[in-house]
This record gives sequence, structure tokens and C-alpha cells, in this order.
Amino acid sequence: MASVTISEVRKTYGAVAVIHGVDIDIRHGEFVVLVGPSGCGKSTLLRMIAGLENISAGTIAIDDRVVNHLEPKDRDIAMVFQNYALYPQMTVAQNMSFALELARVDKATIRQKVDAAAAILGLEPLLDRKPAQLSGGQRQRVAMGRAIVRNPKVFLFDEPLSNLDAKLRVAMRAEIKSLHQRLGTTVVYVTHDQIEAMTMADRIVVLNAGRVEQIGTPLELYDRPVNRFVAGFIGSPAMNFIAGTLEAGQAGLKVASGAVIAVGPYPAELVGRQVEFGIRPEHILVSDAEGLDARVDVVEPTGSETHVVVDAAGEKLVALIRRRLPIAVGDRLSIAFEEGQGHLFDAGNGQRLALEPMDV
Repeated sequence: MASVTISEVRKTYGAVAVIHGVDIDIRHGEFVVLVGPSGCGKSTLLRMIAGLENISAGTIAIDDRVVNHLEPKDRDIAMVFQNYALYPQMTVAQNMSFALELARVDKATIRQKVDAAAAILGLEPLLDRKPAQLSGGQRQRVAMGRAIVRNPKVFLFDEPLSNLDAKLRVAMRAEIKSLHQRLGTTVVYVTHDQIEAMTMADRIVVLNAGRVEQIGTPLELYDRPVNRFVAGFIGSPAMNFIAGTLEAGQAGLKVASGAVIAVGPYPAELVGRQVEFGIRPEHILVSDAEGLDARVDVVEPTGSETHVVVDAAGEKLVALIRRRLPIAVGDRLSIAFEEGQGHLFDAGNGQRLALEPMDV
């Protein structure tokens, strides 16, 4: 196990800056996921940890040893790539043992390490096959096995599941998490899939345009996003946002249509503030009691739950309903927002206006 310390790291290509002074402390044995939209810099940051990209400024240390100028082979890391990066002419066993052979490890030790990794990953029946004879999931396990045999201080994963189908991605998520729990090795994992991040990470680093927006546990980011970007990125279906002006009385948000929607309570000093009110789909309640009138525009049943898109006061909202109701397009519903589950963000800079949900 090892710690990874990223301090004021920057990356520029000519005059173009892509990483802007990133600071991240990763603890021994921690599973940290770097997540963000395409082009946010997460893969570039991972490649700098690996030594595959030069650092323009700042330092990266593994176990307190600065590795800025070390070659990848000298950093005691192992990387699992998106496209597996297997040698097609080699068998599974040869792919897994290749790095050890280059390091002139004796054959008996190589065989022991390969057999042990194959047992962990269920690859024993496949050791004599070549990559072309394997499924996508099997190839990914071989790539992980090749990393395991090196017994590195840090595992680096660069979107390893993006080439797999949806069902296999779920299975492989569980395999990687189980592998981490057994080995206890520090993991830095890159993905654009926030569900992947939520289900696998000890902590998540949310990146946007080369900057860290927030670092925290999955539930910290979900329950207390520091800004509108994090709030909208974390969670599926995504958080709903309603723009408007907070009205006197500590309860109402005046929206573009002129209607006033009850979203309070909120602090009196916020009256008159231009804000965006955020509410997650599971916190929109379909109620028989008097509430906000809404027209059903889309119904998406998934079996265990139903996603309903409604028009309320001119605002499009997604509600997640976990019980089966006879709802059809064109129906009128009465909806309400679950008390204490709203979030307020400044309309200008997107920053959170309260540190806790709005049960103030």
C-alpha cells in the first residue's frame, strides 16, 4: 500500500492550460475515483501519476517520494487501460508474466505469481488462450492480472469498463471492488460514469475543466454538493433545478412563468436573491393532498421504479416514483417537495448557499 500526494499540479500544452493547480491527498489503501465530463483532465492527471505525461508544475509523491522525474517503471505502479493493451500473439499466461520476465524474475516465482493472480480472477482455464479467444470481460481480467502479478504500491485504472456492455460493467464493478478489498492496494480510478464512481469509491474527486470542484465520500457529494456543477453531475436521474427569485415569507420561489413555488423555509437574508433551487427526483412526492399542479409529459417505467417527466408552473421536472401508480401521459398530478431535501445555489457563481439541506 502507498499514499499518493498531488500538490499544485499543473499541465499545459504550449499556451493551453488543461490542469490548474490540483491538490489531492490519497491515503494508504484508499480507492479514489477521479470523475468528471469528457475533457475535464482526469485521464491526463492519471497519466501524470503514471509518468506517461510530464508535469508542467507542482509535485506528485508516492509514499513521500517525489516521482516527477522518475520513469514509469521506477514508480512501483501498475496501470490498467481502457483498451486492455494485451499482446495479441501471446497467451494469457505470457501476457501476465511479460513484465516480470523483463525484470528478470526467476521462472518459478513468475509461475507462482501468475497462478495466484489467475486464481484470484478465475482465469485458470484460460491461461493457454490468446486475447482473440476471450470475451471483453475476460480480457479485462487478464489486464488486471498482469497488474496484480507486479504487486505494485498503486493501481491506476483508466476507464477500464467503458468498452463493456451494461450488464458486464455491473459485474466487473463488483469484481474490481472485491479485488481491492482483498489486496488492500491503493487505487486511483478514472471514469466519466458517476454511477461507477458512487458504487466503487471510498472518496470521489469531481473534476471540471482541469480543476477540483469537490472531494468527498459518495454520500457527502450526493447530500451536500458544494456547487451546482457537482449537484448536477452526481446522481442519476440528475438533480432538478428551478431558477427564480426568493420571495418574502421564507417559502416561495418566483419562477420565469411568474408563478411562485413553495420551496422554503430558507434564511430571511436570502429574500430577493437570484437562485437555483435544486431537488433530486426521489424527493419529488406525488401527493393526493393539495400541492403544485403538474402535467405528465413522459412516463418511463423501469420495473423497480418509474421516471416521470412533468410540467409544473412552466418548469420541466423529473420525479422518481418507487411504487407503481396508474400514470399516463397527459394526466394531472399534485406534487410536493420533500421537506428538508432542497438545495439552494447562487444563480451567478453556482455556489451552495447553505452547508446543509434546507431544514434551516
